[in-house]
Amino acid sequence: MIALVPLTAVDPETVEALLDRAFGPDRRTRTAYRVRGGALPVPELSFAAVDADQRLLGTIQCWPVELACDDGTAIPLVMVGPVAVDPAHQQGGIGRALMERMLDAVPGCASAGCDSLMLVGDPEYYSRFFGFTDDRTGAWRLPGPFEPRRLLARGDKVPDCAGMLGPRVRQAA
Repeated sequence: MIALVPLTAVDPETVEALLDRAFGPDRRTRTAYRVRGGALPVPELSFAAVDADQRLLGTIQCWPVELACDDGTAIPLVMVGPVAVDPAHQQGGIGRALMERMLDAVPGCASAGCDSLMLVGDPEYYSRFFGFTDDRTGAWRLPGPFEPRRLLARGDKVPDCAGMLGPRVRQAA
């Protein structure tokens, strides 16, 4: 039996170890890490999948980011991901369950940007199952390399402006 619990209920070092197993030790060099910057995850939208023995099987983290539009406006968004599943448990529906749990939590989320989700991921998967599209992301820029077709968003308030994505909230030094 798998339970989905708030990510805050799981030891952060265990989460980091899972992310290393799922994505490799070079994961921190990816552009998504630059977009998130020093932000802390949005707790209302970040979850963990644990088994009956409380072993961590997967996580979803969501991050406060903003789109700094070229016209000078800054629009809060939430960046979804990574969705990480322990390699020994992949292809069992854990990642999908985590995405569904996160989306179910969106209406009750009080954090700014929860009504405008974005991610970098496989458009065939995230469009088909979760309604993410690249309809309004074509003029967005990221602080590093990315494939524009993989920059996806979902929500009625997703902006359609040219601009740069970056972190919204930074941790204290």
